[in-house]
Amino acid sequence: MARSAELLTAARAEALFNTYLTADQRPSRADVVAGIARAIRAHGGVRGCAAEVAAEYGEHPETAAPRMRWARSVVEHVYGQVSSGHGGGVRRGCQHQDGGDR
Repeated sequence: MARSAELLTAARAEALFNTYLTADQRPSRADVVAGIARAIRAHGGVRGCAAEVAAEYGEHPETAAPRMRWARSVVEHVYGQVSSGHGGGVRRGCQHQDGGDR
């Protein structure tokens, strides 16, 4: 179960990576969900999103890595973070840089 949740988080992050949303915008949950859905449609599914991410890493690795870290962080905040420890896929709240949960 934890493995499929991790794959879903990765797929969502790849889709978010391919959106017009930026870290500067601090997108709302609704913006993130809509952006992910649009990116998946625009790129013909999650594999198309993954291919675009790979291309971006090849062409612009200096910007792709920080963008993917941002996308992964946003996805974990919006959808919950999956623990890959002994919890058997237990979802836990996103812990922010200040150490507090939201």
